[in-house]
Amino acid sequence: MTEADHVIVGSGINALVCAAILAGKGGRVLVLERNDRIGGCIRTEEITAPGFVHDVMATTFVLFMTGPGYAALGADLGRHGLEFCHTDSPTGVLRPDGSHAVLTMNQAANIAAFNAIAAGDGDQHGRDVGEIGANAPLLFALLGGNLWSWPTFRLLAREAWKRGPRKLAAFLGNALLPARGWLETSYQSETSRALWAPWVLHAGLGPEDAFSGQIAKVIAFALEAAGAPIVKGGAKNLLGAFEALIKERGGEIRTGADVASVIVSGGRATGVRLASGETVTAHKSVICSVTPTQLYGRLLDTKSYPAATDAVKKYRYGKGNFQIHYALDRPPVWRGGEGLGKVALLHLTPGLDGVSKACNEAARGMLPETPTICVGQPHALDPSRCPPGKAILWLQLPEAPRFIKGDAAGKLAAPANGQWNEALREAFADRVEAILENHIDGFKESVIARRAYSPADLEAMNINLVGGDPYGGSSAIDQAFLWRPFKGSVNHQTEVQGLYHVGASTHPGAGLGGGSGFLVAQRLG
Repeated sequence: MTEADHVIVGSGINALVCAAILAGKGGRVLVLERNDRIGGCIRTEEITAPGFVHDVMATTFVLFMTGPGYAALGADLGRHGLEFCHTDSPTGVLRPDGSHAVLTMNQAANIAAFNAIAAGDGDQHGRDVGEIGANAPLLFALLGGNLWSWPTFRLLAREAWKRGPRKLAAFLGNALLPARGWLETSYQSETSRALWAPWVLHAGLGPEDAFSGQIAKVIAFALEAAGAPIVKGGAKNLLGAFEALIKERGGEIRTGADVASVIVSGGRATGVRLASGETVTAHKSVICSVTPTQLYGRLLDTKSYPAATDAVKKYRYGKGNFQIHYALDRPPVWRGGEGLGKVALLHLTPGLDGVSKACNEAARGMLPETPTICVGQPHALDPSRCPPGKAILWLQLPEAPRFIKGDAAGKLAAPANGQWNEALREAFADRVEAILENHIDGFKESVIARRAYSPADLEAMNINLVGGDPYGGSSAIDQAFLWRPFKGSVNHQTEVQGLYHVGASTHPGAGLGGGSGFLVAQRLG
């Protein structure tokens, strides 16, 4: 029988942060991963052609670099080989007519550039990111802290005393503003609006969703301050650094260890049972980095927890992701301007209305006619990712239906069972490629190889990506903050003593920050 103080189920960023911190505090930690490798949504492979290194799913680590997990572990991870690569141009947008905007890490330059696009837009950008900076202590405590806690209560009480209750209520009310409301009342240019509209998709929201305006401002602040870093040599090197650090601190990681159930005795989690039949004893805690569906539909006896089981039935998953990776024989030459080739994450979209349209189509089960395309250019940050003179592209499309009812363009036939298949995946990738050809000179001739992943493919790689949803469930306001994952949730506790729930389905939500793992490790350590 294997024993540990803390047994962690899953090995995504939250599990690894939690394991490293708990092991550093002297706990005996065992991480159990069902797949043949650790990392969850972090995976690096040569999937197109030899010598072209692709981050298959997640690639940008600004949330991790600016989060508490990195503050606690960064120096030690660096000793084990973790190194980030940057560009001064973290994001930009390119519209069909060639109009474009680029955000740099120089606020003064951004203000001047956006004012040149439309008078006043640059000044508004300065006010927006300045507002986030001025409210950072309150905002980031709510975005990343334990909400059901005395520190959060005291923080809100201090803010109510300092601002006055009515002004605090007004601040919180303004934070619920949808991105469309923010952008249309603040920016004159459609290009300025187009720069930020796609970013709400990366938070699992749409432009009309409550709170999407505030999260877009937070993202603008973070990108301008910290950029859009990627891991040198591929995200696998972050995993290698975590694995080395956890082992250095006495922890253990096992792959191919599929946890079938959590063992509960006397109302307390006392261990787990593997699919192989092996039992693992946990003396202090069991920490599960899974979706609510996995926790209450597979790992726990559903009959014993009817309230949670009922909540799972009502839990909503969001849109799927679609990804495409390219190996190119030369860097892309964008038709919008020279500086676009240095942008880490470039969005291709008609603008705010285009994002809204594609998002709505995907939500209704339709293949978007003109999907929003996020183009990562890792070679521009890290030339080691491909042979000299070559290039790679990382494409993410956050508006893919999980269940397909039809095609908004009326050209592709939906499968009778509504499920993604290889033929539809490649046909939809062709639609995306046609958009790239309109933006990049000689693109088709430059392609060495292409590899596409549908939402079904992503779920097959990671069981927690339900329907290809990388955000652990809808991030709408009723499934966020105090109400994530359930309306009765209290931080990361469950109905079972000693059993904790972390990952994208829990507060602070999706992304590569490692926030929930950090919070649970702080509590248990």
